[in-house]
Amino acid sequence: MQPLAERQRSFAAALLAPALPAPIGLIGPDGEPSPRRFAVYRNNVVVGLTETLKDAFPAVHRIVGADFFRAMARAYVMVEPPRSPIMLDYGAGFPDFIQGFEPAAVLPYLADVARIERAWTEAYHAPEASPIDPKAFTTIAPDELPGMRLMLHPSLRVVRSEFPALTIWQMNVAGGIPAPVDPAAGGEDVLVVRPLADVEVRSIPEGSLEFIQALGDGRPVLAALEAALTANSRFDLSGNLSDLLGAGALVGYRLAPDTRRP
Repeated sequence: MQPLAERQRSFAAALLAPALPAPIGLIGPDGEPSPRRFAVYRNNVVVGLTETLKDAFPAVHRIVGADFFRAMARAYVMVEPPRSPIMLDYGAGFPDFIQGFEPAAVLPYLADVARIERAWTEAYHAPEASPIDPKAFTTIAPDELPGMRLMLHPSLRVVRSEFPALTIWQMNVAGGIPAPVDPAAGGEDVLVVRPLADVEVRSIPEGSLEFIQALGDGRPVLAALEAALTANSRFDLSGNLSDLLGAGALVGYRLAPDTRRP
């Protein structure tokens, strides 16, 4: 008899490879091998994973239609089986898969729409945290701001697209109305965050993504500002801080040791 671990590997491999025979040792109620029953189970697994992707990427599903999505999702399932029993984790690699999926090449923005949807899912299930009260910043002296480190909400995600992916996503979620969009109209940077109960998705100006990423790396405001100005020489620090506070994207701050008050 095969060791248990080997039997499990054989079973998992056969589930996603229709060309492989049913694993040795599987029998039906009559005590005889039952490849037909295994084929039904195999199909149910693939269908279940495909439905999981459909639920996680509703805008992508709406854009390409049910048949195309089913074929694309099935191809993904075959190369990326779940690595965790928690189905909420499944589909993290789907946007990158879409980008390399040749039949989807005619929709170059599709992968970025999927990235927005994945960011939405991650934000929705991220840990809770209370956004900082904007009034807390009124006690900070101007000379303390450059060395201050801002703490981002754990749900915060950013997505960059060279296409109007946010506009396309908004037209294809619940309540959205599809309309013609010029893929060459220009790119959009996107902020996704869940400060309270609902996930918020909004456009952010040029340079803001670099600013947010620098803050997320633990860099002080001055260094984050330099990164933003490299991307956009007209970056508005005050306006961006106000927008982040208004979005509930900041949960705290730390002052540099040499400026910390007693």
